[in-house]
Amino acid sequence: MIRIGVIGYGYWGPNLVRNCFEAKEAQVACVSDLREDRLALLNNRYPTVKTTRDFRELIEDPSIDAVAIATPVSTHYDLALKALQEGKHVLVEKPLASDTTQVQHLMDVAQKRNLVLMVDHTFVYTGSVRKIRELVETGGLGEIYYYDSVRVNLGLFQHDVNVLWDLAVHDLSIMDYVLPFRPCAVSATGLNHVPGGTENIAYLTLFFEGNLIAHIHANWLAPVKLRRTLIGASRKMIVYDDLDQAEKIKVYDKGITLNNHQNPEKLYQMLVGYRTGDMLAPQIDGTEALRREIDHFLHCIRQHEEPITGGSAGLRVVEILQAASQSMAQRGRPVELRLTTLEATA
Repeated sequence: MIRIGVIGYGYWGPNLVRNCFEAKEAQVACVSDLREDRLALLNNRYPTVKTTRDFRELIEDPSIDAVAIATPVSTHYDLALKALQEGKHVLVEKPLASDTTQVQHLMDVAQKRNLVLMVDHTFVYTGSVRKIRELVETGGLGEIYYYDSVRVNLGLFQHDVNVLWDLAVHDLSIMDYVLPFRPCAVSATGLNHVPGGTENIAYLTLFFEGNLIAHIHANWLAPVKLRRTLIGASRKMIVYDDLDQAEKIKVYDKGITLNNHQNPEKLYQMLVGYRTGDMLAPQIDGTEALRREIDHFLHCIRQHEEPITGGSAGLRVVEILQAASQSMAQRGRPVELRLTTLEATA
């Protein structure tokens, strides 16, 4: 039985506790939060779970095997590092840390101590995203042309990160999982409309080698909630709408055909034709993503395996977010990605 401690019982913490509590071969041993009212809610639902306002008591408890962290981004590094140093396996809410130096240090400590370090990129474990990866891997879509995503709503404003670190991190983790390519540079623009706050609206463009491009729009000031992604390719195209409960994924047999019956070198004579076929809405596994993620975390602990969303995945996403913030501060100047480029050439 793997005994788990959860730090943070705010917005996401209750979901972690519920799924850990219901997971086989796991036991929620302790939950820590600074607010008494939140711990009171926990006690009402899980009266057998120990609670504390001091996270150190949880981390230093020798009977606890793993720690799940659901706290503000600015606290992720310190809490995860303390947990690893105490010999605990660690699951951290997205993003893994505030910069790549912190992420790399956590990875080094986890590796030296033979511990599992995992980031909570929840969407990677959804049936929808897993299906998209399957469609890409089988090659039925053809050559990938673009990845275009919109993730907007009204709030919740975060005090320690901008909208890219809060919302676009989901799209970056999805893109990192489903596409077999790594971006080589990013450009981002954004603005803050709340005094003393961070950017609440942002546009992020990712450049790849070849003809692939990606774009992400994230916004805390939208009157409606949208969670929609388009993946365009040479043979078929995907529309992924996470808010559509009936048909989250639609695969369209639509595209263009390029015909040049004369000299192939005379591109201006090329004729563009349009192909319109059927739309397919594949069946999606409805298993709750966080349940699958917790099961995977427990499996990796037992089998000493690297998680799908381990430190390397967290590092790639944080590098993009860090570069995007740098680009935004310089009004969209492209910033080269160093770590992902090195990984691609390794």
